[in-house]
Amino acid sequence: MRNIFFVVLIMICISSCKKNTTTAPAPVTNTGTLYFPSSTWETATPASLGWNETGLNDVYTYLQQKNTKAFIILKNGKIAAEKYFGTFTADSNWYWASAGKTMTAFLTGIAQEQGIININYRTSQYIGTGWTSLPLAKENLITVKHQLTMTTGLDDGVADSDCTTPACLQYKADAGTRWAYHNAPYTLLDKVIESASGLTYNQYFQQKIRDRIGMNGLWVKLGYNNVYISTARSMARFGLLLLAKGKWDQTTILADTNYFKAQTNSSQSLNPSYGYLTWLNGKGSYMLPTLQFVFSTHLFPNAPADAYAALGKDDQKIYVVPSQGLVIIRLGESAGQTQLALSSFDNELWGKLKAAAVF
Repeated sequence: MRNIFFVVLIMICISSCKKNTTTAPAPVTNTGTLYFPSSTWETATPASLGWNETGLNDVYTYLQQKNTKAFIILKNGKIAAEKYFGTFTADSNWYWASAGKTMTAFLTGIAQEQGIININYRTSQYIGTGWTSLPLAKENLITVKHQLTMTTGLDDGVADSDCTTPACLQYKADAGTRWAYHNAPYTLLDKVIESASGLTYNQYFQQKIRDRIGMNGLWVKLGYNNVYISTARSMARFGLLLLAKGKWDQTTILADTNYFKAQTNSSQSLNPSYGYLTWLNGKGSYMLPTLQFVFSTHLFPNAPADAYAALGKDDQKIYVVPSQGLVIIRLGESAGQTQLALSSFDNELWGKLKAAAVF
């Protein structure tokens, strides 16, 4: 697997049509207005924002201890903190893991706005019947929206929950009645978009998001999974697009404000901390992958209540905090617990950011 991963990184370095510069202009004072980078990226000093620089250095020490490779804080779009560890640089590529789910949800919203998908339609209308092993009546209960909300009712306890073949997609409950974090139904959203658009998933994504906001990177098939790999700054660009609610400076990437609100708010009552493939703070309770247990607290209590996040295995993170104008990126190896999404690292990091007066 590691050899495959490094081959993928080489592919991306060769084929990506955009490359972010590693040199930023002289720091400027943050004005509070959203800034959108071009090929260069303006900065704001921690001192100009009133942050505790000693506390911020403590954050860096903690991140290094937790196997971090890249860390970025945007304040209203400007880089207020950027740190790379070891041999990793601003031009290094890394996998997003399940943090890419949030980008797929956003892309699905674009497809619906374009009129080629309706998330309330049956999944089988796009990829044909027989995509599961369910009786047709049960399969036809599953909609694209159920895929976006992890409520397909398909059994996540099969031997390989990544497997997308019909034999692996087995009945557990009627769609909409059970929340379970399940990779396979999510991954099949790629086929829904490909069928509806007539393009490959990479082509559609590049046309609708990547090339329009200056990202680099590719979706790469690794086993059953489709994984996005890019630089940390490209990840930050997508986080900024979320912070701007689908706009990129004067360009509207996603105009459907109702869809964006739905993506970043509770999508169902079973797990209120989950929107459309997006994790939500401040909802009072949450569920986790592989568990059918409800935790009666916020997702990360140390963070602002309006924070939401794209969370990936081994602690790949995009945090967005609208009230504070913050986008925070973390890439690296596992911070200590090999979890599919949330880990203890999230709340610990937010506690240290709070001590550094970042919010």
